Amino acid sequence: MALTPATDLGPATALVCRECGSKRDLGPFYACEECFGPLEIAYDFGGITRADIESGPRNIWRYRGLLPVPSTVADTPNTEPGLTRLVRADNLAESLGLQRLWVKDDSGNPTHSFKDRVVAVALAAARELGFKVLACPSTGNLANAVAAAAARAGIRSAVFVPSNLESQKIITTAVYGGTFVTVDGNYDDVNRLASEIAGEQEDWAFVNVNVRPYYAEGSKTLGYEIAEQLGWRLPDQIVVPVASGSQLTKIDKAFQELIKLGLVEDKPYRVFGAQAAGCDPVSAAFKAGHDVVRPVKPDTIAKSLAIGNPADGPYVLDVTRRTGGAVEDVTDEQVVDGIRLLARTEGVFGETAGGVTVGCLRKLVEAGTLDPSAETVIINSGDGLKTLDAVAPVAKPSANIAPTLEAFRAAGLA
Repeated sequence: MALTPATDLGPATALVCRECGSKRDLGPFYACEECFGPLEIAYDFGGITRADIESGPRNIWRYRGLLPVPSTVADTPNTEPGLTRLVRADNLAESLGLQRLWVKDDSGNPTHSFKDRVVAVALAAARELGFKVLACPSTGNLANAVAAAAARAGIRSAVFVPSNLESQKIITTAVYGGTFVTVDGNYDDVNRLASEIAGEQEDWAFVNVNVRPYYAEGSKTLGYEIAEQLGWRLPDQIVVPVASGSQLTKIDKAFQELIKLGLVEDKPYRVFGAQAAGCDPVSAAFKAGHDVVRPVKPDTIAKSLAIGNPADGPYVLDVTRRTGGAVEDVTDEQVVDGIRLLARTEGVFGETAGGVTVGCLRKLVEAGTLDPSAETVIINSGDGLKTLDAVAPVAKPSANIAPTLEAFRAAGLA
């Protein structure tokens, strides 16, 4: 795939290596030719005001001037994700001993996870670059988002997932049609296969492989929305679930861009990462003081976070250390407790990744690592209906009674 003079990727100007800083022209590239480091998007934003953004559509395309997408992206068929609610979580805050807490609830996206954001950006860039098929390896949520986005856009999808994925995520991917393949192996096995297929299928855009630099930028919209919904200011602290680590690093990138553009006040903020103990390579590296993230074999109910060799792991370490944050992990039991705590205090049913985030928030508060008096935001990245098996053993009716008042009284439910 090659760019033409008519190619429109908005304010994006080049690809730059995150390791050596070398630049190359925009295109479907994801690794540096000089050092094989990962590439990301460089921009020339020009002048953007709060009014420019606020006058835009009520979805992520209000930030199109900050993304590598065509200027006309809002006019093409897409799932229109974003602008999900920011919930003031006073009940959860009180239970954990925090003063001001917000939940950025991304379960309200079209396929009920934050992945709709990154896929929408990847799709827009992929079509502009001339790709014909939208594809991905996935731990579940991305599969849902790719299949739905391709269906909406009227193009073919090709999705590859581990065969032991939650049944809910298999069903909610298959329903959209397209090519859907389950693979006997973990996510890292699936990702390796996808990379090999991408090398052979030149017109397939694997959103998190050969167009990854564009795809990853979609997570910035979480950071933009949080700042806008807080009245154009940054929170003091934010806790983000870590799978590949890209969501955390791109939220930080969004905050930095908003500061540089003068859209928010330049102030310190702390970024915290959250992992499951059964897949905690970044947490382990952080606690050991290492700069290298050693791969692990995932074994956790939090399958959406079960990436044993996270591509952005080292950059998560950089962000959390630079901002004075940390990376924590919790057991599967604590994950379930976190899901239930969020549900019963705020009426938000998060998937296992949300349970990881709430569980890690609790541990960070109890350890004194996170400031309970500072304004804090946590990310709920997906809907609990996608991971019902995790809570099925503990989420049961209070009682089963006959349809009589006497039975109700006898059950002691009043």
